[in-house]
Amino acid sequence: MPKLKTRKAVAKRFKITKTGKIKRTQAGRSHILTKKTRARKRRLRRGTLVSSSFVKRIKRQLPYG
Repeated sequence: MPKLKTRKAVAKRFKITKTGKIKRTQAGRSHILTKKTRARKRRLRRGTLVSSSFVKRIKRQLPYG
């Protein structure tokens, strides 16, 4: 059986943790930062986990993750 290709766009955006959960970065930190509060920008720095409804789809696109 041939090797499976990894979706590179997905590989750049998501990381699989040791326990199998999928981490992602929060949206809203790239531009228009002047109107957002300091606390809000600080909270957006932290990563979060992907919703359970998307996990199966993302894991399929990261075969060796």
